[in-house]
Amino acid sequence: MPRNKNPEETIKKIKEVSLKLFLEKGYDETTVLDIVNNLGGLTRGAFYHHFKSKEEVLEAIFAEEFTDDTHPIKKAQSAQVENGLERVKLAMKYGMKANFENSDVGDIARLAMSLIQKPRFMAEQLKGNQEIAAMLTPMIAEGMEDGSIKPGNPKVIAEMSMLLLNFWLIPDIFPCGIEETLAKVEVIEQVLTAIGLNVLDEEVGELFMKAVDMFGWAKE
Repeated sequence: MPRNKNPEETIKKIKEVSLKLFLEKGYDETTVLDIVNNLGGLTRGAFYHHFKSKEEVLEAIFAEEFTDDTHPIKKAQSAQVENGLERVKLAMKYGMKANFENSDVGDIARLAMSLIQKPRFMAEQLKGNQEIAAMLTPMIAEGMEDGSIKPGNPKVIAEMSMLLLNFWLIPDIFPCGIEETLAKVEVIEQVLTAIGLNVLDEEVGELFMKAVDMFGWAKE
């Protein structure tokens, strides 16, 4: 097929094939030739017409993990809730559920975990978490205004929450087994509750345990 006949479909195919290979073979072991050989007739020229390297494909995969309409935080922003605390809690639940309800999101999350120790991709993860923290900040501010969250600095609380709930719980960054991971969750719950951001209810706990199993976290 001509490489520019449907460029959007070509880009989508390249990303789908690349994601599959990155998960099956590993990112480092996958070459551009591997990707091209699985594109069903597309040429290497077609690949390079849209992407300069497999690194650029990976960046494109991460950049489109969610569309504007499906992003968990954007869904929570427009939801009808009682207060700011419930909005923050809803954003967390939407985000965790997306890993299990959307296979593409789950695959991308698994890929991100496999690359977390690489400095370049650690930086990308940090950037992503900074963006999420910025989106959570107005929600926390809303909760402070309506009294559902204790007064404080919403930006600082959003950033601290992201660090605790994401990076501190990743065994590839802070090695630990299941018992220590559960102890961390207990500490996080105590810290968040102390600042009035008690979002770790029973449903969130169940979703977290599903994530532990899904991503192979905290295996002894």
